[in-house]
Amino acid sequence: MNKVRVRFAPSPTGGLHLGGVRTVLFNYLFAKQKGGDFIVRIEDTDQARFVEGAEAYIFECLNWCGLQPDESVLHGGAYAPYRQSERKESYRAFAEQLVKDGHAYYAFDTTDELEAMREKLKASGSSSLQYDHSIRGNMNNSLRLLPAETQALLDAGTPYVIRIKVNANETVSFTDMIRGNMEFDTNTVDDKVLLKADGMPTYHLAVVVDDYQMKITHAFRGEEWLPSAPVHILLWDHLFGRAAMPQWAHLPLILKPDGNGKLSKRDGDRLGFPVYAMDWTDPKTGDITKGFKEIGFLPEAFINLLAVLGWNDGTEQEIFSLEELVEKFSIERVHKGGAKFDFEKAKWFNHEWIKKLPVSRYKSEVKAILESNGLTIADDAYLEKVMELVKDRCTLLTDFYIQAGFFFKAPETLDLAAVQPKWDSNKNDFFETLTAQLSASETWDAATIENSFKTLATEKNIKPGELQLPMRVMLVGGKFGPAVFVIAEAIGKEETVRRIESARNMLAH
Repeated sequence: MNKVRVRFAPSPTGGLHLGGVRTVLFNYLFAKQKGGDFIVRIEDTDQARFVEGAEAYIFECLNWCGLQPDESVLHGGAYAPYRQSERKESYRAFAEQLVKDGHAYYAFDTTDELEAMREKLKASGSSSLQYDHSIRGNMNNSLRLLPAETQALLDAGTPYVIRIKVNANETVSFTDMIRGNMEFDTNTVDDKVLLKADGMPTYHLAVVVDDYQMKITHAFRGEEWLPSAPVHILLWDHLFGRAAMPQWAHLPLILKPDGNGKLSKRDGDRLGFPVYAMDWTDPKTGDITKGFKEIGFLPEAFINLLAVLGWNDGTEQEIFSLEELVEKFSIERVHKGGAKFDFEKAKWFNHEWIKKLPVSRYKSEVKAILESNGLTIADDAYLEKVMELVKDRCTLLTDFYIQAGFFFKAPETLDLAAVQPKWDSNKNDFFETLTAQLSASETWDAATIENSFKTLATEKNIKPGELQLPMRVMLVGGKFGPAVFVIAEAIGKEETVRRIESARNMLAH
């Protein structure tokens, strides 16, 4: 058996969609499990939609996800070049061979002629406006023209495209690794353009030629490409033979949370969750879309949630490391139906991974978040201690600012409304005495602070429970955070006393 070789072939036209990154993941898992190679090939044949910086962004995203290709424009390999634009001349030779063999033809139709054809079809009530076997005999192409007329147009430099010739009344079939036997009626398939007027191939020709030349053994792509399958199969048959064709698997769509239709970037904006895997600024529009990385997802969680969108290992297990996924992944267990994307569930995965991983793994990310919010982090060991105290309360990495910020800086506002209704002179006296005792204490740890607190409460005949909320608000600013005496130990004696006294003065007014 040939070595497994799979590929992801993105277009450098914008940010990566969730479905695109999931396609990368399934390719990667399959290749690694089989001891094969994962290739990233840049499909930049659509120069009109090319976006500067998009290619670099794609690799940054994959790097963040931990999905490193074995071969790409960055990693080299025996099948270079890995940009389609750099393979331009090889495609023309295959397109011309198809014409010579009678499987394709030159089409000289102008934009106006094509539009007139569509208008005529509309007027006749046709349900199809495609360029196919039923209308090509009336168009300006080499199938209708005499050979001498065609040659004259070519010699004159008349712009043309090369279209595949799809025969009528045939059935094209293949076996999908997920969906089983798939059949297509060629009467519903149009004569796709293979080579554009600028000499660049379309996706249809390029993907077949590239997969052949790069010895791709398996091709996983979204089910939205199923309508193009018969064209690609015909190209394999005409150019290289069916035996050389990779095994295909068409992955299910990622659906909106309600299951009603495919998830899109617009849906993401509307429904309040991001769709792209990393921050992306579109140079054409200036729009910035914050992605999973920016809003505080760990790559481990992102990969985990993507893996179970349309796949499971047959058990109740939900939390998978990348290593476990490589071991357990099976393309046969990928679902045929679409998978609903649930952002709340996605956050659950992130919360589980925040708890699961050692804080040292994501300390630098949290430190950057805290510092971007104006906090000074001078002691990394202290930061890790604080993170351990609050990580169970954090769903996103960005939550660490709210949950841990007060460990580094006194809160700017206090929820005094939670304290004032039951604040009286007895409680004021309690905290005045407590600060004096704490200031004089030679031992500073949570147990000692708690003991002093409860002993004094007993002396003052006040229930400790009535005093802990005020102390929490004094130290934290609100009704949240870990154990209040642990907080006091962490921020230190002087800061604890200062915050209590400051809050006591505020409550006096």
